[in-house]
Amino acid sequence: MVYWLDNSTFTSAINASLLGQKGHFEAEVFNLEQQRKLILCADFVPMRSKSGKIIGGVAVFDDRTQQLETMLNLKKLSLAIEHSPSVVFMMNRQGIIEYANPRFSQITGYDIEEALGKTPRLLKSSQENSDYADYWSQISEGKLWSGESQNCRKNGETYWARESTAPISNDLGEITHFVVIQEDITEARRVNEENRYYASHDMLTGLVNRYEFERRLDRAVKTAQLSDGQHAMCFIDLDQFKVINDTCGHAAGDELLRQLATMLSRNLRRRDTLARIGGDEFALLMVNCPMEQAEKVVKNIHHLVEQFVFCWGEHKFTIGSSIGLTAIDQYTPDTVAVLKHADSACYIAKEQGRNRIHIYHDEDENLVRREGEMQWVNVIKRALQEHQLCLFGQLIEPVSDSDGDIIYEVLVRMIGDDGNIIGPGCFLPAAERYNLSTLIDKWVVDNTLNWLEKNLSQLGKVDHFAINLSGQSLGDENFLTSLQQRLQSSKLPAEMLCFEITETAAIANLSTANQFIATLREHGCRFSLDDFGSGLSSFAYLKNLPVDYLKIDGMFVKDILDDPIDKAMVKSINEIGQIMQMKTIAEFVENTEIRDQLREIGVDFVQGYGVGKPQPLDELLIAKSTLATITQQA
Repeated sequence: MVYWLDNSTFTSAINASLLGQKGHFEAEVFNLEQQRKLILCADFVPMRSKSGKIIGGVAVFDDRTQQLETMLNLKKLSLAIEHSPSVVFMMNRQGIIEYANPRFSQITGYDIEEALGKTPRLLKSSQENSDYADYWSQISEGKLWSGESQNCRKNGETYWARESTAPISNDLGEITHFVVIQEDITEARRVNEENRYYASHDMLTGLVNRYEFERRLDRAVKTAQLSDGQHAMCFIDLDQFKVINDTCGHAAGDELLRQLATMLSRNLRRRDTLARIGGDEFALLMVNCPMEQAEKVVKNIHHLVEQFVFCWGEHKFTIGSSIGLTAIDQYTPDTVAVLKHADSACYIAKEQGRNRIHIYHDEDENLVRREGEMQWVNVIKRALQEHQLCLFGQLIEPVSDSDGDIIYEVLVRMIGDDGNIIGPGCFLPAAERYNLSTLIDKWVVDNTLNWLEKNLSQLGKVDHFAINLSGQSLGDENFLTSLQQRLQSSKLPAEMLCFEITETAAIANLSTANQFIATLREHGCRFSLDDFGSGLSSFAYLKNLPVDYLKIDGMFVKDILDDPIDKAMVKSINEIGQIMQMKTIAEFVENTEIRDQLREIGVDFVQGYGVGKPQPLDELLIAKSTLATITQQA
């Protein structure tokens, strides 16, 4: 059979054994019976007689296919571990490191030779002894452990690792080793902690932000409700901060805020929270701090801000602070109430002249008034959105010429949820305070023009309609532009409109008022100066305001029969108006006697309940039609 074989390696191995040597054969062959390739290994040894003569040979064949595949897989696994981006090391049951891959050295700084024979404590893990004991207890029971730990490199630098430790068992199920895989997550943790920090802190000053402040405030309110503890909270609004931004730019303003935040933080207790909640607004939460002590803290803050000198180049600035302080105790309903009270107190501090402290008290009349106005804000916004405003008109008629042209003043009213009419004195002060006046003015102008365009043919001897404008609208360029566009698109003669502006609004910004008046007079509109005489410096400013009508403040008119000073004021204002070729209108004319007195003085027009009460615009047409019918019949 040997002679028939054509595999030279195989025959050489057989011949070697027959010559007294050991022969070896290994090759990939094909098993016809199993129809598969296999790795066949054979060892050939000589077989001798008792006399030592070679009489044959013995061959031992072995299928090593699985063994070689296992070796190849182990080699691949070894290469994978060697080139793994993660730290991999193996330790025995006693925790002695028996193997570590190259990444171990790159991350820890230790050579592999330095790690072999040592325990993982070489890395000076930050785990406490109890945690370390739990770690070993878990993996010794054959359970997988995973978690994050802080470790130390050879150079002393710490790093964070996400680690997994798994037990390795033999064929009998006995744990012989543990494999540890670590991933360096130091940078990921740094980024995560930085993001978490900036989610709760102001990037400019490093103080906590509004979100974090309100979270801590909520916690303080809840602890106060459950105990007799007392806390305090205040809003701090910087005065004259805008001057620095306007003079030196926002970079200077930012630097001032940083310096001020640092200074204030150094003068507060560590357990208190100072936050930046807006541009130049700060808030302070003082925990376990009775109001008596809180007042001292706030006074010190006020003094520090007042004494603070900010230098920017050649410029030096001083600022002030308006502070609103409120208490937090077991009777505090919630966080919203605390913020509302502190904000109201801060507003009152600014309203009373700025650079001062105001403490919230439930019975404070100023706060009660402001909180009432704040409630009107949402009511006004809803009224504008849901068409709950309506227009009234009040007659202004000539004093001497009963057949002369008449005037109507357009007045705004609100329709309450119950259908009742709400007077302007209830909601216009709040609109003025919270910058809603221009929205109301725009609604009044648009709806008045719509009504006039619809009913122009029925207005007869009406000379014009007077529409009140707020001081906010006078300085609003967008409002002026919108009004011009509305006038240009309207078929109504602009002479039918007369805009009333108050004396105080006009003199507050004379140049703006003049520009506003001049622009609309080019379209043909007329102007009336309302409440004249209330501004104290009226005569000095009057010659600079190109108005057509002068409305004498009703405070002088209503007592004209009994008060000679009021009568002299009305007479003086009327004379000045006549000299300047302005028509005069007296308000608050409540009876015929006052009207007769005004006729003697020479006032041109009168207005008041004695002349005509305000009524809806549509009713003006009905009343006018009825009056015309009666006149014709007579």
